[in-house]
Amino acid sequence: MTATSPTRTPQGVRKDLPADLSASITVFLIAIPLSLGIALATGAPLQAGLVAAAVGGIVAGRLGGAPLQVSGPAAGLTVVTAELIQRYGWRTTCAITVLAGLCQLGLSALRTARSALMVSPAIVHGMLAGIGVTIALAQLHIVLGGTPQSSAVANVLGLPGQLADLHPVALGISALTLVVLLGWPRLPGRTGRALRKVPAPLAAVATATAFAALAGLSLPRVDLPSWRSHALPEMPEGPVLGLIAAVLTITLVGSVESLLSAVATDKLIASERGTDNRPPRADLDRELRGQGAANILSGALGGLPITGVAVRSVANVKSGAVSRKSSMMHGFWVLLAAFLLVPLLDLIPLATLAALVMAVGVQMVSITHLRSVTRHREALVYGTTIVAVVLGGVLEGVAVGIAVAVALAMHRLARTRITLERLDGGAHRVRARGQLTFLAVPRLSRVLNQIPHGTHSVIELEGSFMDHAAYETIQDWQQSHLAHGGSLEVTGRSGQAARITGEDPDAAREPDEADGTGRTDGAGGVHGSGRGHDARNAEGGHAGERSRRAQRGTHHCCRPWTPWQNHCDHRAPATRTATAATMAEAAAAAPQDGGAKGSSPAPRRRGAGQLASGISAFQRDTAPHVRDELARLAREGQRPSQLFITCADSRLVTSMITASGPGDLFTVRNVGNLVPLPGAESTDDSVAAAIEYAVDVLQVDSITVCGHSGCGAMQALLSSTPGVATTPLRRWLRHGLPSLKRMASRHHAWARIAGRLPADAVEQLCLTNVVQQLEHLRAHESVARRLAEGSLELHGMYFHVGEAQAYLLSEGEDFFDCRVFDTVGQHA
Repeated sequence: MTATSPTRTPQGVRKDLPADLSASITVFLIAIPLSLGIALATGAPLQAGLVAAAVGGIVAGRLGGAPLQVSGPAAGLTVVTAELIQRYGWRTTCAITVLAGLCQLGLSALRTARSALMVSPAIVHGMLAGIGVTIALAQLHIVLGGTPQSSAVANVLGLPGQLADLHPVALGISALTLVVLLGWPRLPGRTGRALRKVPAPLAAVATATAFAALAGLSLPRVDLPSWRSHALPEMPEGPVLGLIAAVLTITLVGSVESLLSAVATDKLIASERGTDNRPPRADLDRELRGQGAANILSGALGGLPITGVAVRSVANVKSGAVSRKSSMMHGFWVLLAAFLLVPLLDLIPLATLAALVMAVGVQMVSITHLRSVTRHREALVYGTTIVAVVLGGVLEGVAVGIAVAVALAMHRLARTRITLERLDGGAHRVRARGQLTFLAVPRLSRVLNQIPHGTHSVIELEGSFMDHAAYETIQDWQQSHLAHGGSLEVTGRSGQAARITGEDPDAAREPDEADGTGRTDGAGGVHGSGRGHDARNAEGGHAGERSRRAQRGTHHCCRPWTPWQNHCDHRAPATRTATAATMAEAAAAAPQDGGAKGSSPAPRRRGAGQLASGISAFQRDTAPHVRDELARLAREGQRPSQLFITCADSRLVTSMITASGPGDLFTVRNVGNLVPLPGAESTDDSVAAAIEYAVDVLQVDSITVCGHSGCGAMQALLSSTPGVATTPLRRWLRHGLPSLKRMASRHHAWARIAGRLPADAVEQLCLTNVVQQLEHLRAHESVARRLAEGSLELHGMYFHVGEAQAYLLSEGEDFFDCRVFDTVGQHA
């Protein structure tokens, strides 16, 4: 599923050229000092940084999939490259860079770019922060006038000796560089606003260089050797496994950093510019292909590894770049400078470049990222990854981070708190927070056995999973407790009745929603409390419930909320038609008023038999429990809290999936849960009328648009062909065409389910359609007015029929620039 960018006319290209030219110069002025500084930090020849900057700008800029992203040598690969140079030498490192580029081309061909972003953000940010710490520790020695050691630990251990042997000149130049670098963006007044147009890194390096030259200071400076002696790659030499690990490390770190930078650039463009002034969204597979080609050429020419650089990309966007020409021109300027500005570059003090790179390393430890991972309870993964990267290296650190993330997930799955408290009136409540697995069985059994016989007990299960061992423990205790004259109630966190039966563990998680009693089936006949009703004794009503269950069938899908039993494939054909046959026999045996004597009435149709059977079950089982509530609603009128717009699909039972009752939802159902735009062609006023009535008359607090998996309307949209005869259904589905266009556009955020990508194009369209219909809602005058007042909320919902799982659309976009539907579980 791709989208093409609009065709640019020659006039448009000429009009954009000045903006791209201006932006390219700004990025060039940032790239020169940073490229030299990163080359210095890795221990590579200084020309290697300029080669990588030029190749990254020209090749990755031309072939990449993110038009405004700028590529070149980046701080994220500094530590890895420095280790490779120390172990294998510079020329072998160049060959490793070429092989990493070939790997990136392979990953691009397999279209794995977006999958690479599924690594936990805590691990990615921890990796980058660990690299930043390592860079800062190494460059601190140069800032102090010394030489960095071979590892972060050695750099820390060597700091006391370095502090005892300070070089005041190097320290003073470094301090001047940092002061200008940090203070330049904060220059006040009109003059400051004009000066701030010069990039802060260039201003810092230029100021320190000019001061050192004018003052005649004696300190190490940049020394660019002749290009005639520039080193080119050689055949890799060393252990095969070590070389493979090196190639994979460059591939992994470079690819993830490039893709993250591309996504961040897209977000920046979306926040800075309107939809009519944006380039196409990044094609991540193409971007990975461009990075691979750039690394192959950079390594072949003796340059550093290349990746997308966030600092230069941000400067490119903020400088007004319009197309990929700005990145390409910046590479051309770097190429010219590498040949023409060598005497000027040789004046730059090494301490200045070290201070610049040290500041970049410190900035890689982002407070924003730390707050984010803390909010999501992943600080342990983040901190462990940082420490592992600093102590062991990038690849080892990422491996440790993944291991800790998996262990943390397993711990959260296995951790369970089980408490017992005595309630007023002598009842006891057992509360189980977390997942009930075999690991929790000893504690669960110990707590349950503390409950005296003959008392009323409440068991609250606040997890979303119960394995067989825990299920059997509760079931065995339940039978024993009931046999000794006790009663019990099993509920979820919301007070909804849970089910512990003698059949299967799956039944333990299916609430009895329709008849309002909260009663459960099976051995023990546990009775929970329903909506507004008190819990009743466990023995009471057991026989009646058992007889009703016998009438409905013993299969687990024949619940009290499913009087329509012919959907059950397990039932024999004779059983399926028993209700209709019985009714026909009863009708034939009854006295006939009028008509010919002895004539038998026509047998009732199957649908009529189902309808009558369902009505009979409602009158018998449910009506007695809801009659008082319905009488109150009849007196007071309806006051629903929300408008619920969903599909007419028969598998969506709105009251069941929302646990709602009479008077809760004002429901609108149609094919495809569509909301026609006001004034659109073939507009159906019934939906607009329902929206106006709900918003202005009923004064609902929120509106929910609910889509679902396997939607036939979305399948019809995907398979629709132009020129087919118009039917009422096709005319109605025109209102879904904006969703189809949104899915194919790169100018809109994707929609996905938390934790995974959409299963296929149909699911992608179902999710996108919910987001699009929410946009249509905002176009209705009554909705827009209430939203402006702050008295109305809009929600998106997706129900996966096969999983019986509901998802709610989260606010904003996630780390990967997607609209995310989050899982809704029992803890919601």
